[in-house]
Amino acid sequence: MKLNELRDNEGATKKRMRIGRGPGSGKGKMGGRGIKGQKSRSGVAIKGYEGGQMPLYQRLPKRGFNKPNRLKFAIVNLGLIQKFIDAKKLDAANITEDSLVESGLVRRKLDGIRVLAKGELTAKANITVTGASKGAIEVVEKAGGSVTVTTAVAAE
Repeated sequence: MKLNELRDNEGATKKRMRIGRGPGSGKGKMGGRGIKGQKSRSGVAIKGYEGGQMPLYQRLPKRGFNKPNRLKFAIVNLGLIQKFIDAKKLDAANITEDSLVESGLVRRKLDGIRVLAKGELTAKANITVTGASKGAIEVVEKAGGSVTVTTAVAAE
C-alpha cells in the first residue's frame, strides 16, 4: 500500500449538500429556506428571540452576586515559606509582608497577604501578615513561632 492509495472506508464519509445549485440538486431555488420572510434572507441572526414569548434567559432566576468592594488577598502557603527559609531567602525571625514581596515569594501585596496551612513548617518563624487561617496559626505556634494578624486595609 502506498500513500496515494489510502482511501476512507466505504460509507465513512458523506458528501456535503450543495445548496442553491439548480432544481436537480434537491435543494435548488430557495435552498431549503422556504418562501420570503426574515429567515429566508441572508445576514439574519435571531438568537434569543422567541416570537413574543418571554425568552428563556429572562424566565430563569438570576443567581449570585459579585461584591464590588471585596478584598483580594495574595495567598502564601506555609510550605513555601519553609522552602524560602531553607534557601536563605527569608529571615525566620522577622517575616513581614514587605519581606515576602522582596524575597519574590509574593508578586504583589494586593489588599494584604493571607497565610494558609498547606505544607509543613519546621522553622521557628515570627510572621506579621494581614490574615491567616486557624490551621496556619496552629502550625506556626506548634513550631515555636508566632503569627501577628493586622487588620485588613484597602490597597491604595
